[in-house]
Amino acid sequence: MKEIKEQAKLWLSDTFDTETQQEIKQLIDSNSDDLADRFYKNMEFGTGGMRGIMGAGTNRINKYTLGKATQGLSNYLQKQFPNKQLKVAIAFDCRHNSVSFSKLVADVLSANGIQVYLFEDLRPTPELSFAVNHLNCDAGIVLTASHNPPEYNGYKVYWNDGGQIVPPQDTEIINQVNSLQFSEINFNTNERLITKIGTEVDEAFWNASIKNGTFDVKDRSDLKIVFTSLHGTSITLIPEALKRAGYTNVHIVKEQAVPNGDFPTVKSPNPEEPEALKMAIDLANKVDADIVIGTDPDSDRLGIAVRDLDGNMKLLNGNQTMSLMTDFLIKQWEAKGKLNGNQFVGSTIVSTNLVNEVATSYGVETKVGLTGFKWIAKMIKDFPAQEFIGGGEESFGYMVGDFVRDKDAVTSTLLACEIAANAKANGSSFYKDLLQLYVKNHFYKEHLISIVKKGMDGAAQIKQMMVDLRNNPFTQMDGSKVQFLYDYQSSIKKNLITGEETSIDIPKSNVLIYQTEDGTKVAARPSGTEPKIKFYFSVKSKLDAIENAVSTEANLDAKIQRIIKELNL
Repeated sequence: MKEIKEQAKLWLSDTFDTETQQEIKQLIDSNSDDLADRFYKNMEFGTGGMRGIMGAGTNRINKYTLGKATQGLSNYLQKQFPNKQLKVAIAFDCRHNSVSFSKLVADVLSANGIQVYLFEDLRPTPELSFAVNHLNCDAGIVLTASHNPPEYNGYKVYWNDGGQIVPPQDTEIINQVNSLQFSEINFNTNERLITKIGTEVDEAFWNASIKNGTFDVKDRSDLKIVFTSLHGTSITLIPEALKRAGYTNVHIVKEQAVPNGDFPTVKSPNPEEPEALKMAIDLANKVDADIVIGTDPDSDRLGIAVRDLDGNMKLLNGNQTMSLMTDFLIKQWEAKGKLNGNQFVGSTIVSTNLVNEVATSYGVETKVGLTGFKWIAKMIKDFPAQEFIGGGEESFGYMVGDFVRDKDAVTSTLLACEIAANAKANGSSFYKDLLQLYVKNHFYKEHLISIVKKGMDGAAQIKQMMVDLRNNPFTQMDGSKVQFLYDYQSSIKKNLITGEETSIDIPKSNVLIYQTEDGTKVAARPSGTEPKIKFYFSVKSKLDAIENAVSTEANLDAKIQRIIKELNL
């Protein structure tokens, strides 16, 4: 605690403004427990960039941690691209302080001689990714904490391809940031280098989104849609995108349509949480809608609910959505005679294997990377000779084509509506099409458990859980022997039955995946952006006819619950 207090006292110097000094002094004087959490570490880049609670301190999002990150990025850009007029695009979401934080970041960049393109108002994250390429920028930054609670904000960095930073850039930028003192941040803005952007980029993005996300689907106006932005940025683009694409029967959840960083109508503005879409589903039942779509605050994730075989609204998970989207996209390529064995789709190590089965059935390769869309964007960069069809991950994100290099709820909303409208026009439904996909391949059922462990003690507990899972591996799950243990930290795939070891050709990450002889998979992964450890479960079985879907799903659900009980989770 003495060391933490010494760290905190550094923030009482003239380097920091009066308001910050007063906040820290009050914490020191009151001997607050909060002081330790604010200073026990520096804010770090995870799978989604830098994300944390707002407030003063090295482990908080504030003027100085953002300023230091931006100064480090500026220094790095100048080393990478010497003697060049550098350009960076900046976007921000609906969160508290996002407007002032985005201007602060613009100030630091401009103070370092960098041309800044700053969105005039809140915009979806995928539009920032698009803008980096559209405006020929060297980097991009978005101020967002995605679906985290209201007290959070964050900072994501994009490279000149429009994808989030990946190795080696991320480590090199962090090294630049860590080498700096807070006193070295240049806050002396050069307003001449800051240009506001908006309508022109919106128009270009709408056109590209409609071009990539719509196909030759009939009767779009017959599809009845309920849409909610969950108080976030998607309200600025998605209703207009739907209208321009020909979807005129759209009902917007008005109570959630106004951007608001408090997210007053939901416990969590996360479309992965069923509760977040309750108001939208209530409206859907009132107007007899075919599909419900809800997006998170920065509009990169989307949640979908559709009518099941009994006509009831059923929430789909990210694995189900990405599987059907992938199948639909590949079919469009096939129908146009564009498949020649040189295409691929992208997925992640904790996402469903149904995507792999679907792609294989068309002779299309599935490239699998670590969790996070930056790895799917990297695939596009690493394999320029191959054509990218689309890609997704289980956490409710999908990317259509390569014009955006991050998960994109705007274009994915159009794609979901195309699937639903096409199915309806052909006497089917979104859900029936999904069940037919199970019949053709396997019925996969996934489940996610997140265990929250906050603070310094929580981080130590999560670390110990991973150590235990590595050193004392499970040998069976629900009566099936564990055949393989994939350890992405050591890059070793071990056959627990024969003892044979092979190397894994994926960047190192603190992830473990158990795979049994019957195809069951359980993955353990500490979150890179939140104080939690996640367990991903995947089970499968054959489905002979869609009429047996309910009983098959019930059996798979029961299997997952038995495994959870076995693992004491």
